[in-house]
Amino acid sequence: MSGEVPVRRGRSVPSGRVSRVLRGPRPESVPVLVGRACAGVGLLDIAAGVFPRFRHSRMHALAEVLPGALGPFAAALSLSAGVLLLLLAHGLRRGKRRAWRAAVALLPAGAVAQFTYRHSLVGVLLSLALLAPLLRHRDQFDALPDPRSRWRALANFVLMSAGSLLLGLLVVSVNGDHMIGDPSLADRITHVLYGLFGFEGPVAYQGSTSWTVAFSLGALGLLTAVTTVYLAFRPEHPAAQLTEEDEARLRALLRRHGGRDSLGHFALRRDKAVVFSPSGKAAVTYRVVSGVMLASGDPIGDVEAWPGAIERFMDEARAHSWTPAVMGCSETGGEVWTRETGLDALELGDEAVVDVKDFSLAGRAMRNVRQMVKRIERAGYETRVRRVRDLGDAELERIRRAADDWRGTDTERGFSMALGRVGDPADGDCLIATAHQQDDQPGPYGDLKAILHFVPWGADGASLDLMRRDRSADPGMNELLIVAALRAAPRFGIERVSLNFAMFRAALARGEKIGAGPVLRAWRGLLVFLSRWFQIESLYKFNAKFRPRWEPRFVVYRASADLPRIGIAALQAEGFVDLALPLPRFLRRRRPEHRRPCAHTRTPEHSVRAA
Repeated sequence: MSGEVPVRRGRSVPSGRVSRVLRGPRPESVPVLVGRACAGVGLLDIAAGVFPRFRHSRMHALAEVLPGALGPFAAALSLSAGVLLLLLAHGLRRGKRRAWRAAVALLPAGAVAQFTYRHSLVGVLLSLALLAPLLRHRDQFDALPDPRSRWRALANFVLMSAGSLLLGLLVVSVNGDHMIGDPSLADRITHVLYGLFGFEGPVAYQGSTSWTVAFSLGALGLLTAVTTVYLAFRPEHPAAQLTEEDEARLRALLRRHGGRDSLGHFALRRDKAVVFSPSGKAAVTYRVVSGVMLASGDPIGDVEAWPGAIERFMDEARAHSWTPAVMGCSETGGEVWTRETGLDALELGDEAVVDVKDFSLAGRAMRNVRQMVKRIERAGYETRVRRVRDLGDAELERIRRAADDWRGTDTERGFSMALGRVGDPADGDCLIATAHQQDDQPGPYGDLKAILHFVPWGADGASLDLMRRDRSADPGMNELLIVAALRAAPRFGIERVSLNFAMFRAALARGEKIGAGPVLRAWRGLLVFLSRWFQIESLYKFNAKFRPRWEPRFVVYRASADLPRIGIAALQAEGFVDLALPLPRFLRRRRPEHRRPCAHTRTPEHSVRAA
């Protein structure tokens, strides 16, 4: 878009640069302070419950008047309250309503216990002092629950069991002065396991220490069981999915405005949710990953209606206390996002775009690609470029199965620049480029050797979705099919083709030039090192073969401290990092049959469209 970017508040900013809104340091919010206070109290209570010397030190005088340190049950209740407060701290920091309710219930219970068991008015007053900011600022704890599933209970059981085992082993070991004999590590672990279930183990103690250890281990076991049961039977809030009605509305917007952003068609992934502007003329699609509300690309629809969709997006983030972020937006999108929300933008990399009319294999710069393509063609390979609607059902099913088998990883990848399916009847405008070679002993997919899949980019463009090839095929299949697609593009009315996204391309390009400074060279060296795992340099070099023009892409974020969290969430969304506990194969639920075909493939094998 040329000219000025329309915004609803403030003045317009000229296009051509992304505005960075400079702000002073923001004061800590009440939920953050309360969350940190609860975490500190939790650690203090755990220490009071675990270490005998701590329970008799000057610091214990403070611990005794905090919730959890109650008379003869001090150790067990300190551990219980400490663990619970630590579990609640993160939710309180995010302003979660349910965490607030649990803390409001826990603190008065501690105050009542203080008065009942120890008759401690100081303990009651301090408990109520911790409760006061929660009640006074209750309107700041109104965030709705995150999307979740029943499998969270299994994860809680595994993590709490491991934590209880380690903490229980510490409880058993720090009371070594009162042990009878010298039990082995195996005996101590056995004692912990028995104690978590409420039974007496093989380790014996002198005096009342045996009761202290038993109550502590029993409390840890009870907490593990109670939290697991709660998570298993609490109301489920599944992750939002793109409904058929939402998809129809998005397709209507893409028909009118799809040529603005090469990533627009990827908004139709069915594992995304969507918010529309009040007028319905614009939309933002997103997925929530680890508390990050992750959008990708520019808003869909009329640029004049983008502010309304962005406002709805930010309202949804505030309602759930999610961290808002946008991955891979264009320069125009970054300008509108930063002006409308006060967020910041950082250049993430560049998208390679080839103008079809300017593409040619002639010239010295294209010699390597030209020689590779001719060599493969001489080896008997032929290419076909067709619309999805023009393929027969049998051939389309064979392409789906091949793409799935040639994926190369157990984890399906893709989010911001991958559609996540091939051959859907609703995606008839997509292009499929295939490479074929006659073989005396054809494989399970006949003469099919490689696949490229492109999604529409408006009426006159295409955007690369996935690249897959048979491992036994000759090297250079991807180059062959890209050249074939570019040559065939005019036949389909395509004037521009978006290839892969190259992260930190500018740093790699400038860092290898003569005269680059030490900081830039060091940054490039780090990127080259990381390329062993994330294909940073290889994607840049692969894209550069086709002499594209580079379009910058940006990440939009709220604060610099959020960037590591956003980065991890993006890696999770793209499938590079999986923080969920894998289930055994026989426990995995099969996906139900759906009227709309399920996702088969998501990202290229040798090139990834997002990082």
